Amino acid sequence: MTHEATETFEYSGTELDALAEAKNYYAWVLRQFEPYIGRNVIEVGAGIGTFSEFIIGAPTVESLVAIEPALNTFPHLETRFSANPKVSVRKGYLSEHKQTLAGDSIVAVNVMEHIPDDAEFLRDAYASVISGGHLLLFVPALPALFGTLDVAFEHHRRYTRTSARKVIEAAGWKPIRISYMNLPGIAAWFMAGRVLKKTSIAARDARTYDRFVVPLMSRIESLVEPPIGSNIVAIARKP
Repeated sequence: MTHEATETFEYSGTELDALAEAKNYYAWVLRQFEPYIGRNVIEVGAGIGTFSEFIIGAPTVESLVAIEPALNTFPHLETRFSANPKVSVRKGYLSEHKQTLAGDSIVAVNVMEHIPDDAEFLRDAYASVISGGHLLLFVPALPALFGTLDVAFEHHRRYTRTSARKVIEAAGWKPIRISYMNLPGIAAWFMAGRVLKKTSIAARDARTYDRFVVPLMSRIESLVEPPIGSNIVAIARKP
């Protein structure tokens, strides 16, 4: 996007607030990334900083550059980490900052589906990390689930393992792992977005799922990788 677009972009989705208290969910995602996250991390689309807190809490992480373009969420991110010397907050898109970045890893959680040109984003991500650095992605899966929630949250697409691998490899990355995650999320998302035609997630529903479903499923899926799921975890390496 252009510099002018950065100056006017506001995010209208509501899932940031709904998922703000989903501590088990975000801890589950972080566990997938921890072996690869390194010391100096870049987070793209940091939003209000919910997942940023988990990144900073990882034992190997020494610094975090948190990037966020939205006018209405950036002030919350900036305030949240104003007193934390480990966090540098930057406004804008990755394309505007890539030349000044050299991270051990770059993280994007529920971000790439919002980006019109995901191939360009992955090339920018490639330029932002050191050789041997890692790409750590968490994206929505299964195009058949695309419904009213995806539209309301400004998603451009949902991925399959094949489509995720294709676009990641085309940008020069070498995939390490591309796998499905969160099997029960398929039914929950289908019911909400395809059957009930909802346009938002109630914070109460998110808390319930986080409290009762995520702890059990995270244990099960750590032992047996699901054949399908509502999300994809993608980890790749820059040669």
